[in-house]
This record gives sequence, C-alpha cells and structure tokens, in this order.
Amino acid sequence: MNWRQRIEPFTRPLFFAYSRMQRGMTLGVRSVAVDADGRVMLVKHTYLAGWWLPGGGVDRGETTGDAATRELFEETGLKATTPGRLVSVHSNERFFRGDHVMVYRFDAFETGELTHHGEIAETGWFDPLNLPEDAHRSTRDRMAEMFGGAPVDPRW
Repeated sequence: MNWRQRIEPFTRPLFFAYSRMQRGMTLGVRSVAVDADGRVMLVKHTYLAGWWLPGGGVDRGETTGDAATRELFEETGLKATTPGRLVSVHSNERFFRGDHVMVYRFDAFETGELTHHGEIAETGWFDPLNLPEDAHRSTRDRMAEMFGGAPVDPRW
C-alpha cells in the first residue's frame, strides 16, 4: 500500500466537507471504454485500492458527456472519436450525501498520451464478466448491468 492509499481515508472527509460547503450536490461520471474484443478499460488509482472505471467530477460549466470524455482521456489516454452514450444514472448516497454518478459508454476511440499527472498507477483491458478479484464493487455492479443482464441499480 503506497502513501496515497494510507492517507486517503483521512483526506477524503476533508475533501467532502469542502465540497459540501461549495455546492449542495456533487456530480461525477464514469466511462466504460469497450474495445473491438469486447474488453473494458479499468484503472488503478494511486490513492484507492482495486480496479475502477475511469472517471471523476464534472467541472463547472462542463456537460456530463464532456466530463466523461475528458476523464477517459486524462486517466487512460483514450481519446473518444465519437460522443459517449449515457448508460445509467446513480445516486451515490452510500458514499457521499447528495452525490450522483452518470455512466457513459465509449465504443470508438484512439490512443493518445496520458495526462493523469500521477493519479493512475495502472491501466488494463479486461473481460467485463471476468474482472480481476480486486475490482471495486461498483465496477462489478456496472459490468453486471451492462454486460450480464442485471437490472440497473439506481444506487451506486
């Protein structure tokens, strides 16, 4: 476990408190990039354990689709060549009151240069129904919904 993963449990509440003072609701996106072989791109953060869908917060003045495209590029180097398609919307009350997450699917992209500035430790392509053991629960849930026929859970 690196130093970022060790301090994350302590810094995250401070980030949430700051976010709550700045806005009543937060909005995030996750991007599901699917390659020609049907595999999905996942990332490992330097500050969280496990495999996650690329994503992050929506910036002021930015559309959710633009945020999903930006986060996909920043975290994986994949540059969307067509707009992503909104797949699902989730309430993330379990994690942070007032938080919402939108999931976008990308089927057309080209490889570009990574711009994550040390946030991403590793990227990888995986079979969406045969994920690594340490894939985060939310990643597993979204893959089961998108590829396994599970009903979409409105809660993250």
